[in-house]
Amino acid sequence: MSRRSDSLSIICFLILMAGASIATAQGVQEPSAPQAVSPEQLKAAIDKLGDFDYDTRTAASRTVRRTVATQAVPALLQAVAEHADGYVRYRALVLLTGFNDPRTTDAMKESRTSPNDRLRTVAYSFFEHHPERTLIGDLIVSLDKEQGEFVRPLLVRALAAHGAAYDDPRIRQTLLREAGRGEDYFRSAVIEALGDYKAAYAYDALIGIAKLDGPLQDDAALALGKLQDKRALTTLAQLQQTAPRQSQPTVAAAICLLGVNCGSHQNYLIETLKFADKNLGFQELLRGAASGLAALSVAGGHDEAVDTLFTVGIPARDDTTRAPVALAVGMVALRNTPLMLSALTKRPDLDAAIDLLAEGFDMLEEDLDKETFFAAARRAYWGAPDGSPTRQLMQTLIRKLDF
Repeated sequence: MSRRSDSLSIICFLILMAGASIATAQGVQEPSAPQAVSPEQLKAAIDKLGDFDYDTRTAASRTVRRTVATQAVPALLQAVAEHADGYVRYRALVLLTGFNDPRTTDAMKESRTSPNDRLRTVAYSFFEHHPERTLIGDLIVSLDKEQGEFVRPLLVRALAAHGAAYDDPRIRQTLLREAGRGEDYFRSAVIEALGDYKAAYAYDALIGIAKLDGPLQDDAALALGKLQDKRALTTLAQLQQTAPRQSQPTVAAAICLLGVNCGSHQNYLIETLKFADKNLGFQELLRGAASGLAALSVAGGHDEAVDTLFTVGIPARDDTTRAPVALAVGMVALRNTPLMLSALTKRPDLDAAIDLLAEGFDMLEEDLDKETFFAAARRAYWGAPDGSPTRQLMQTLIRKLDF
């Protein structure tokens, strides 16, 4: 089961308990269950997954997602293995993850060694959420060779997830080494993964990075907050005094994540976001505040944080505000799906809220995580009674997010 995937029962429970009144979605009604299609229709849809026209490839993905698993899975597996178009192979591999078929694991293992960078990104992202002890050695060897700019960060996250699942000393040694060397872009991915997977063994290394001025200071501060080790408070309190202004939202979020004066630090983030939205020249503060509120939302227990993102982001028309807030909303949806769905049920401006979420999804590259979100929404739709709040919300999400 995926670490970040959310069970259907939890999603439905949160939505139904919210008791929101959601208007019936306009547009084409979703089928009430997966559909059987002809082999020719399915093949034609798979062949169009890489079409240059957005509407064409979106319609093709929609057809595949709604096909019964007994038809879709074998066709997708064949496409991943044999299709001449590398982009179609990639999209087929992503769509395959929405069917929860055990054969997906073997396809992912094969894809780890593909020369196609896109296939490797999907495979490593898959194993982040489905760790296997037997893969640890191979993942470490792969890290020594992988130089793909968009592949390596996902391989790092897969290793961090395996470290959380199996507490393997080889992973600890590898990630600590990578946190201290190489390009800042790659080091940033390591630091984020160490925080996200609560790698307590990285405490000293993260403290050392947080004390150094530079682009990684914010990453290390936030990762320390995610570790929830209150020894970090001394360092973070010093950063409140010495770090540049644009770093203060990140430091405030980190201290809140430690559980220290969280109310005041969350309020600082909220007020900073609102101030930066209304006053020109504070773009870096705005991005930091939006990112900090997203981190609190992902951690859970901070409903006001995600509500503020919607409240500020929905009326914004200037991309200096709307883009970073939409990105933050999209990240919350991928990493704390139950919170996002619960928040949406409470919005009187549901269509506008989902529009903001859609913009965030468009900016995010995490295609497998988005597919996980889409699959959860479809299953919730199919499993909910006709006319229920759950079904109506899912219909609206499906329509507006175009999946």
